[in-house]
Amino acid sequence: MGLKYEERYATHPADAKSYDTTRLRDEYLVQNLMEEGSIHLTYSQYDRIIVGGAVPVKEALTLEAIDPLKADYFLERRELGVVNVGGKGSVSVDGAVYELDYKEALYVGKGNKEIVFASADAASPAHFYLNSAPAHEVFPNVKIGHEDAIVVELGEPENSNRRTLRKLIVSDTIKTNQLQMGMTELHPGSVWNTMPAHTHSRRMEAYFYFEVPKGQAICHFMGDPKETRHIWMANEEAVFSPTWSIHSAAGTSNYTFIWGMGGENLNYGDMDVCQPDELR
Repeated sequence: MGLKYEERYATHPADAKSYDTTRLRDEYLVQNLMEEGSIHLTYSQYDRIIVGGAVPVKEALTLEAIDPLKADYFLERRELGVVNVGGKGSVSVDGAVYELDYKEALYVGKGNKEIVFASADAASPAHFYLNSAPAHEVFPNVKIGHEDAIVVELGEPENSNRRTLRKLIVSDTIKTNQLQMGMTELHPGSVWNTMPAHTHSRRMEAYFYFEVPKGQAICHFMGDPKETRHIWMANEEAVFSPTWSIHSAAGTSNYTFIWGMGGENLNYGDMDVCQPDELR
């Protein structure tokens, strides 16, 4: 129990073309994020982003610095995004308490020293999904409730990709150094996300899939647009998408995912589109 972490290295796209299924999963898939009574973190060399999960049950959990940061406290040189995908919970930031309901988010700025996660009900614990990126400027902590998100409707039922996109921690809603986070909900009968697929060499991206019904699965597509790969994923798993890789998926049912980005710019719409008939 407590805090656990692992590190992931960046890979060259030419090397990734030789990876078998096991190697692809070892390099890019993040499992076991939501373990009761624990904080799980994965530190990636892609733009130094960290993805993680925190599930406090009876006892609160404190986010402490991990060795790769070489810092006195976790947010000494970082910013943090939190989205609750479980029961009601709270995040205490240097004594200020932010209540987060299901699908609500919190931005925590650089310099905050004590981050504590708690659940309102141990029988229905909060599942906090975390993204963190390096930061050079201090910005205010902001809760993004249901009414604060920027909502965009995308896709069509005819293309099986009707979805509702909610911009949570983005430059259009709050001030942030480089972290961008949002949520996309697939409508019943729709299974495709982020189609047409795209890359953006200025930023990496991580996807976290949830609300995947029991017995169903996600097929996440990645790789060079001209030589794609896929990873089968389960509920509450995440996947890293390198700057050179597409990121798209189809599920055996509708589902929801959280996208998070770090990198060169804050332009959410900055992407290089790959049309479906161009993919290989």
